Amino acid sequence: MIKLLGIPFDCKSSFLQGAALAPGRIRQTLRSGAGNDWTEHTQNPFAADQFQDIGDLVFKDYLDIENKMAEVLSTGAKTLTLGGDHSITYPVIRAHKRFYDDFEILQIDAHGDLYDNFEGDRYSHACPFARIMEEKLASRLVQVGIRTFNPHQREQVARFGVEVVEMKDFEEKWRSLVFKKPLYISLDLDGLDPAFAPGVSHHEPGGLMTREVLRLIQNIQAPIIGADIVEYNPHRDVSDMTAAVAAKFLKEIAAKMSV
Repeated sequence: MIKLLGIPFDCKSSFLQGAALAPGRIRQTLRSGAGNDWTEHTQNPFAADQFQDIGDLVFKDYLDIENKMAEVLSTGAKTLTLGGDHSITYPVIRAHKRFYDDFEILQIDAHGDLYDNFEGDRYSHACPFARIMEEKLASRLVQVGIRTFNPHQREQVARFGVEVVEMKDFEEKWRSLVFKKPLYISLDLDGLDPAFAPGVSHHEPGGLMTREVLRLIQNIQAPIIGADIVEYNPHRDVSDMTAAVAAKFLKEIAAKMSV
C-alpha cells in the first residue's frame, strides 16, 4: 500500500513562507482534468487498490511530525509525502528508521541542506541532512543538482561522507549513480532551474530540467521505501506551472514505488 499524505508546514523556512499551502495546490492540479493519471510507461498508480490519499497529516508541532508519520508507517504502508518546507524530511526519516534498518537517500536539490545551524535554528530547512547524517539514520546520502555550496557545507560533506553530483558535473556523473539498497527520495523542487519550477522560495539558476529529474527517477532500480516532494511555494508560481511539475513527479515516483 502506498499512502499519499501532506505535511503543510513551513515554520522552518528561512526566507519566504508559503510551502504549507503546497499539498492542497498539488492535489488540485493533479485532479484538475488538465491531464490524466497515466505515467510515461503507461502506468496508472492511482487506479490500484494499493494507493490511498489519506489527506494531510494532523500534528501538534514540528516534534510531533515523527510520531504521526510513524503511525502511518505502522500500517505497513509506504508513504509519498507532499511538503512543506524541507525541514519535514528529518522527522519523516526518523520515523522511517523505526521500520527500516538500512536504507539510502537520494536528495535532489539546489542546496546541500547540511548546515549544522542556520540562523540559530538546528532544525531549519537548511539543516535536515546534517541531523539525518549525524544520527546515522541512513547508510548513504547522495545529493544531485547542488550548486550553492559554501566552505562550511563542503566541510559537512567530508565529515559525513556525502556523495555529491554537483550541477556543474551532472552530465558526466549522473549515469554512474547506482542504488542497491532500499531507497528514500527527497525531491526539493528548487533543484530544478527556475525556468521549469518558478514556484519555489529560493530561485537558483543553472539547475536541472524537468526531463533530467524524470530520467533520474525512471532509471532507479532499487526498491523505493518512501519519498517526499518539498519546497513548492504557490505564492511564487506562474499559472500553476510548478504545481504541474510536482504532480508529474508524484505520478512517476508513485509508479516506481508500486513495482
